[in-house]
Amino acid sequence: MSTTGKIIRCRAAIVWKPGGSFSIEEVEVAPPKAKEVRIKMVATALCGTEMKMLKDKNLQHQHYPIIMGHEGAGIVESVGEGVSTVKAGDKVIALFLPQCGECTSCLNSADNLCIKFKQGETHLMSDGTSRFTCKGKPVYHFGNTSTFSEYTVMNEISVAKIDAAAPLEKVFLVSCGFSTGYGGAINTAKVTPGSTCAVFGLGGVGLSVIMGCKAAGATRIIAVDTNKDKFEKAKEVGATECINPQDYGKPIQEVLFDLTGDGVDFSFEVIGNPETVAAALASCRESHGVCVIIGLIVGVQLNISGHLFFSGRSLKGSVYGGWKGRDGASKLVSDYMAKKINLDALITHTLNLDKINEAVELMKTGKCIRCALLL
Repeated sequence: MSTTGKIIRCRAAIVWKPGGSFSIEEVEVAPPKAKEVRIKMVATALCGTEMKMLKDKNLQHQHYPIIMGHEGAGIVESVGEGVSTVKAGDKVIALFLPQCGECTSCLNSADNLCIKFKQGETHLMSDGTSRFTCKGKPVYHFGNTSTFSEYTVMNEISVAKIDAAAPLEKVFLVSCGFSTGYGGAINTAKVTPGSTCAVFGLGGVGLSVIMGCKAAGATRIIAVDTNKDKFEKAKEVGATECINPQDYGKPIQEVLFDLTGDGVDFSFEVIGNPETVAAALASCRESHGVCVIIGLIVGVQLNISGHLFFSGRSLKGSVYGGWKGRDGASKLVSDYMAKKINLDALITHTLNLDKINEAVELMKTGKCIRCALLL
């Protein structure tokens, strides 16, 4: 029986209050309205953003209850009026970074921060309402996507159609983690052949940065993390050496200068720690070093010595690895299908959505890079 135009009842992982854990509940998902798409999610995962939201007071907004999740892939169940780029049955990537194709950012070849990205800050759809209801109460959306639900509704511009043969349980990583890290090296930093790079933080995004540095031809890629359990995986994906700041009696930037002679050409902060940003910038060559901030930093001020800029160093930010949302996702999935990139190495665990709190604990141990949650 067709579900088009009807309310769908399904399971979703809801956080009811700040600091709460995920609760698996039955929710009602309304049909998509104009320019919206309803998707049957197949695979999703916890990203560093959700992990921070669960513990960081600076990120505990007032929008509760909420269905989180912004990294995922699924199949279009139905479309609203005026949708022309996808149809029922299409495989798609969910995008926290939309691509409207009309704003100044979308029309600028060097820009990717679509103006519609800020719609996610309302935690509602474009008309100011939610498509989710649980126990008679509206439930807020998250990141333009809300992938922690068996069915979800997104704007058409937050959905990228992909190869019909693509394995969704693998390519969902293109939705955020892989694209953000890989593109941070390729697009934002523009890593050059023969260069030396330092990557601070070896989660899924940090490992993807390493992959990007390797693909760009960097000859020396130094992985930096306090968890030595991540070193083997870092070397597997391309790191040439790994160091733990806790093993040294001096600041990590001094260690990197000792190792390289005059600093690294490119450094990447993939943790979201203001102190690490300062160290990463100070690790760069004075003459032309580039430091890229990829880790999420919200609600705090950076404290960086102005002396670091009395040189040729530069500090840059990166969102979704500099890719335009829909175009970038489709391209990267095609590259995966052509075996130009490897996503499989980043998926270390697989669980069903109802085990999401177990996935949280796995992520906390540092032994889990990405846990694929299957719906």
